[in-house]
Amino acid sequence: MCGATVVSWRVNNQEQLFVSKLASFDGKKAIRGGIPFVFPQFGPWSFGAQHGFARITRWNLERPPERLHNGDVEAIFSLMDNEFTRSMWNYQFRITYRLILREKELHFHIGVYNPSKELTMTFNLLLHTYLKVPDVRRCQITGLHGCTFMDKTRNDAMYQEGREVVTVNEWTDRIYQHTPQEHIITNVVSGRKMRIHKYNFPDTVIWNPWIDKAREIGDFGDDEFPNMLCVEAGHVSSPVILLPGTAFEASQILQIIIEGNVSRKTKRNR
Repeated sequence: MCGATVVSWRVNNQEQLFVSKLASFDGKKAIRGGIPFVFPQFGPWSFGAQHGFARITRWNLERPPERLHNGDVEAIFSLMDNEFTRSMWNYQFRITYRLILREKELHFHIGVYNPSKELTMTFNLLLHTYLKVPDVRRCQITGLHGCTFMDKTRNDAMYQEGREVVTVNEWTDRIYQHTPQEHIITNVVSGRKMRIHKYNFPDTVIWNPWIDKAREIGDFGDDEFPNMLCVEAGHVSSPVILLPGTAFEASQILQIIIEGNVSRKTKRNR
Protein backbone atom coordinates (compact mmCIF):
# COMPACT_ATOMS: atom_id res chain seq x y z
CA MET A 1 0.00 0.00 0.00
CA CYS A 2 1.63 3.23 -1.14
CA GLY A 3 1.93 5.77 1.64
CA ALA A 4 -0.50 3.99 4.01
CA THR A 5 -2.81 6.97 3.50
CA VAL A 6 -6.35 6.59 4.84
CA VAL A 7 -8.52 8.05 2.06
CA SER A 8 -12.03 7.31 3.32
CA TRP A 9 -13.83 7.04 6.64
CA ARG A 10 -17.60 6.84 6.67
CA VAL A 11 -19.91 7.15 9.66
CA ASN A 12 -23.61 6.47 8.99
CA ASN A 13 -22.55 6.28 5.32
CA GLN A 14 -21.32 9.89 5.40
CA GLU A 15 -17.74 10.62 4.38
CA GLN A 16 -15.71 12.35 7.10
CA LEU A 17 -12.41 12.91 5.25
CA PHE A 18 -11.61 15.42 2.52
CA VAL A 19 -9.81 14.23 -0.62
CA SER A 20 -9.25 16.73 -3.43
CA LYS A 21 -10.94 16.02 -6.75
CA LEU A 22 -7.48 16.62 -8.29
CA ALA A 23 -5.62 14.22 -5.99
CA SER A 24 -3.17 11.85 -7.67
CA PHE A 25 -3.27 8.14 -6.86
CA ASP A 26 -0.37 7.08 -9.09
CA GLY A 27 1.98 6.41 -6.17
CA LYS A 28 4.50 8.97 -7.43
CA LYS A 29 3.38 11.78 -5.16
CA ALA A 30 1.47 12.10 -1.92
CA ILE A 31 -2.32 11.92 -2.03
CA ARG A 32 -3.88 15.36 -1.51
CA GLY A 33 -6.27 14.57 1.31
CA GLY A 34 -7.29 11.77 3.63
CA ILE A 35 -4.78 11.11 6.41
CA PRO A 36 -1.19 10.98 5.05
CA PHE A 37 1.55 9.66 7.37
CA VAL A 38 4.32 12.27 7.79
CA PHE A 39 7.75 10.79 8.69
CA PRO A 40 10.67 11.40 9.27
CA GLN A 41 10.45 15.11 8.38
CA PHE A 42 7.69 17.70 8.71
CA GLY A 43 7.78 20.46 6.10
CA PRO A 44 10.45 21.10 3.46
CA TRP A 45 13.35 18.67 3.47
CA SER A 46 16.69 19.06 1.71
CA PHE A 47 17.16 15.27 1.57
CA GLY A 48 13.89 14.32 -0.11
CA ALA A 49 10.19 14.99 -0.61
CA GLN A 50 8.34 17.50 1.55
CA HIS A 51 6.96 15.87 4.71
CA GLY A 52 9.32 12.92 4.32
CA PHE A 53 9.13 9.63 2.47
CA ALA A 54 6.57 7.61 4.46
CA ARG A 55 3.58 9.01 2.57
CA ILE A 56 5.06 8.07 -0.83
CA THR A 57 6.66 4.73 0.09
CA ARG A 58 5.04 1.31 -0.30
CA TRP A 59 4.10 -0.14 3.09
CA ASN A 60 3.66 -3.81 3.94
CA LEU A 61 0.25 -5.15 4.87
CA GLU A 62 1.08 -7.14 7.99
CA ARG A 63 -2.50 -8.09 8.76
CA PRO A 64 -5.37 -7.49 6.31
CA PRO A 65 -8.60 -6.00 7.64
CA GLU A 66 -10.20 -8.46 10.00
CA ARG A 67 -13.34 -8.29 12.12
CA LEU A 68 -12.57 -8.92 15.77
CA HIS A 69 -14.84 -10.69 18.28
CA ASN A 70 -16.09 -7.33 19.59
CA GLY A 71 -17.14 -6.14 16.12
CA ASP A 72 -14.15 -3.83 15.54
CA VAL A 73 -12.25 -4.08 12.26
CA GLU A 74 -8.44 -4.06 12.55
CA ALA A 75 -5.63 -3.81 10.01
CA ILE A 76 -1.88 -3.55 10.59
CA PHE A 77 0.73 -2.03 8.27
CA SER A 78 4.49 -1.78 8.61
CA LEU A 79 7.38 0.11 7.05
CA MET A 80 11.08 -0.70 7.33
CA ASP A 81 14.15 1.04 6.02
CA ASN A 82 15.18 0.03 2.52
CA GLU A 83 17.46 1.25 -0.23
CA PHE A 84 15.02 4.04 -1.15
CA THR A 85 14.65 5.39 2.41
CA ARG A 86 18.35 5.07 3.20
CA SER A 87 19.20 7.15 0.11
CA MET A 88 17.55 10.08 1.93
CA TRP A 89 17.81 9.15 5.60
CA ASN A 90 20.51 6.62 6.47
CA TYR A 91 18.94 4.99 9.53
CA GLN A 92 17.47 1.62 10.36
CA PHE A 93 13.89 1.76 11.59
CA ARG A 94 10.65 -0.17 11.79
CA ILE A 95 7.19 1.41 11.99
CA THR A 96 4.06 -0.49 12.96
CA TYR A 97 0.78 1.23 12.08
CA ARG A 98 -2.36 -0.32 13.54
CA LEU A 99 -5.78 0.95 12.48
CA ILE A 100 -9.00 0.05 14.28
CA LEU A 101 -12.44 0.93 12.91
CA ARG A 102 -15.41 1.16 15.26
CA GLU A 103 -18.96 2.31 14.62
CA LYS A 104 -18.22 6.01 15.18
CA GLU A 105 -14.47 5.92 15.85
CA LEU A 106 -11.21 5.48 13.97
CA HIS A 107 -8.13 4.56 16.02
CA PHE A 108 -4.49 4.98 14.98
CA HIS A 109 -1.73 3.28 16.97
CA ILE A 110 1.88 3.93 15.90
CA GLY A 111 5.11 2.35 17.05
CA VAL A 112 8.56 3.42 15.80
CA TYR A 113 11.47 1.15 16.72
CA ASN A 114 15.19 1.93 16.43
CA PRO A 115 16.98 -1.42 15.93
CA SER A 116 20.45 0.11 15.78
CA LYS A 117 22.92 -0.81 18.50
CA GLU A 118 24.85 2.44 18.10
CA LEU A 119 22.91 5.24 16.39
CA THR A 120 20.39 7.56 18.01
CA MET A 121 17.86 8.82 15.48
CA THR A 122 15.74 11.96 15.50
CA PHE A 123 12.57 12.44 13.49
CA ASN A 124 9.23 14.21 13.15
CA LEU A 125 5.94 12.33 13.05
CA LEU A 126 2.49 13.65 12.18
CA LEU A 127 -0.93 12.45 11.00
CA HIS A 128 -1.88 15.03 8.36
CA THR A 129 -5.64 14.73 8.87
CA TYR A 130 -7.85 16.44 6.25
CA LEU A 131 -11.40 16.77 7.59
CA LYS A 132 -14.36 17.25 5.27
CA VAL A 133 -16.52 20.16 6.40
CA PRO A 134 -19.57 21.97 4.93
CA ASP A 135 -18.03 25.42 5.53
CA VAL A 136 -14.66 25.86 7.26
CA ARG A 137 -15.68 29.36 8.39
CA ARG A 138 -18.32 27.82 10.68
CA CYS A 139 -15.94 25.35 12.35
CA GLN A 140 -14.61 25.90 15.86
CA ILE A 141 -11.67 24.08 17.44
CA THR A 142 -11.28 23.78 21.21
CA GLY A 143 -8.21 23.03 23.31
CA LEU A 144 -5.85 25.67 21.91
CA HIS A 145 -6.47 28.58 24.28
CA GLY A 146 -3.25 29.74 25.93
CA CYS A 147 -1.03 27.59 23.70
CA THR A 148 2.02 29.06 21.99
CA PHE A 149 2.01 28.67 18.21
CA MET A 150 4.36 29.24 15.31
CA ASP A 151 2.59 31.11 12.52
CA LYS A 152 4.06 29.95 9.23
CA THR A 153 2.08 32.62 7.35
CA ARG A 154 4.02 35.30 9.25
CA ASN A 155 7.63 34.16 8.86
CA ASP A 156 7.40 31.62 11.71
CA ALA A 157 6.67 34.33 14.30
CA MET A 158 5.61 33.00 17.71
CA TYR A 159 2.31 34.00 19.33
CA GLN A 160 0.05 32.90 22.15
CA GLU A 161 -3.53 31.89 21.35
CA GLY A 162 -5.98 34.12 23.18
CA ARG A 163 -9.21 32.69 21.80
CA GLU A 164 -11.26 30.14 23.71
CA VAL A 165 -12.17 28.51 20.40
CA VAL A 166 -10.15 28.84 17.20
CA THR A 167 -11.84 29.67 13.91
CA VAL A 168 -10.40 29.81 10.39
CA ASN A 169 -11.25 32.76 8.16
CA GLU A 170 -8.01 33.23 6.20
CA TRP A 171 -4.88 31.40 5.07
CA THR A 172 -3.90 29.49 8.20
CA ASP A 173 -0.75 27.45 8.84
CA ARG A 174 0.02 27.17 12.54
CA ILE A 175 1.95 24.76 14.75
CA TYR A 176 0.42 24.87 18.23
CA GLN A 177 2.79 23.54 20.89
CA HIS A 178 2.14 21.58 24.10
CA THR A 179 -1.53 21.14 23.25
CA PRO A 180 -3.88 19.08 25.43
CA GLN A 181 -4.81 15.53 24.54
CA GLU A 182 -8.27 16.44 23.28
CA HIS A 183 -9.80 18.81 20.74
CA ILE A 184 -13.46 19.17 19.81
CA ILE A 185 -14.24 20.42 16.30
CA THR A 186 -17.75 21.71 15.65
CA ASN A 187 -19.70 21.79 12.39
CA VAL A 188 -18.05 18.90 10.61
CA VAL A 189 -20.20 16.68 8.35
CA SER A 190 -23.96 17.16 8.99
CA GLY A 191 -23.18 19.89 11.55
CA ARG A 192 -21.88 17.35 14.04
CA LYS A 193 -18.90 17.47 16.37
CA MET A 194 -15.72 15.47 16.16
CA ARG A 195 -13.45 14.63 19.05
CA ILE A 196 -9.72 14.18 18.45
CA HIS A 197 -7.98 12.40 21.31
CA LYS A 198 -4.20 12.07 21.02
CA TYR A 199 -1.39 10.49 23.01
CA ASN A 200 2.32 11.40 22.76
CA PHE A 201 1.59 13.99 20.08
CA PRO A 202 2.48 17.30 21.80
CA ASP A 203 1.71 19.50 18.76
CA THR A 204 -1.43 20.31 16.80
CA VAL A 205 -1.15 21.80 13.30
CA ILE A 206 -4.07 23.82 11.88
CA TRP A 207 -4.00 24.40 8.12
CA ASN A 208 -6.17 25.76 5.35
CA PRO A 209 -4.63 27.29 2.18
CA TRP A 210 -7.53 29.71 1.54
CA ILE A 211 -8.10 31.35 -1.83
CA ASP A 212 -4.68 32.46 -3.10
CA LYS A 213 -2.64 29.52 -1.80
CA ALA A 214 -5.22 27.03 -3.10
CA ARG A 215 -4.57 28.34 -6.61
CA GLU A 216 -0.85 27.65 -6.18
CA ILE A 217 -1.37 23.96 -5.32
CA GLY A 218 -1.54 21.91 -8.51
CA ASP A 219 -3.45 18.96 -7.06
CA PHE A 220 -5.97 21.04 -5.13
CA GLY A 221 -9.08 22.59 -6.70
CA ASP A 222 -9.30 26.39 -6.59
CA ASP A 223 -12.77 26.19 -5.06
CA GLU A 224 -12.17 23.39 -2.53
CA PHE A 225 -10.71 25.27 0.44
CA PRO A 226 -14.09 26.03 2.15
CA ASN A 227 -14.79 22.30 2.43
CA MET A 228 -11.65 21.15 4.22
CA LEU A 229 -9.87 21.73 7.50
CA CYS A 230 -6.61 20.12 8.57
CA VAL A 231 -6.29 19.40 12.29
CA GLU A 232 -3.08 17.42 12.59
CA ALA A 233 -1.71 15.62 15.66
CA GLY A 234 2.08 15.47 15.59
CA HIS A 235 5.51 15.65 17.15
CA VAL A 236 7.02 18.40 14.98
CA SER A 237 8.07 21.53 16.88
CA SER A 238 10.81 19.46 18.48
CA PRO A 239 12.00 16.08 17.17
CA VAL A 240 11.54 12.68 18.72
CA ILE A 241 14.94 11.50 19.97
CA LEU A 242 15.04 7.70 19.84
CA LEU A 243 17.97 5.93 21.47
CA PRO A 244 19.39 2.65 20.11
CA GLY A 245 17.16 -0.33 20.81
CA THR A 246 14.21 1.74 22.01
CA ALA A 247 10.72 2.47 20.69
CA PHE A 248 8.38 5.46 20.47
CA GLU A 249 4.62 5.06 20.63
CA ALA A 250 1.82 7.50 19.81
CA SER A 251 -1.87 7.27 19.05
CA GLN A 252 -4.91 9.20 17.88
CA ILE A 253 -8.64 8.53 18.07
CA LEU A 254 -11.15 10.31 15.84
CA GLN A 255 -14.70 10.10 17.19
CA ILE A 256 -17.92 11.48 15.74
CA ILE A 257 -20.11 12.82 18.53
CA ILE A 258 -23.75 12.13 17.80
CA GLU A 259 -26.37 13.74 20.02
CA GLY A 260 -26.80 11.65 23.13
CA ASN A 261 -23.42 9.97 22.56
CA VAL A 262 -21.16 10.65 25.55
CA SER A 263 -17.61 9.44 25.96
CA ARG A 264 -16.64 6.67 28.35
CA LYS A 265 -14.66 9.23 30.35
CA THR A 266 -17.76 11.40 30.78
CA LYS A 267 -19.79 8.41 31.91
CA ARG A 268 -17.19 7.47 34.51
CA ASN A 269 -17.16 11.00 35.91
CA ARG A 270 -20.88 11.03 36.55
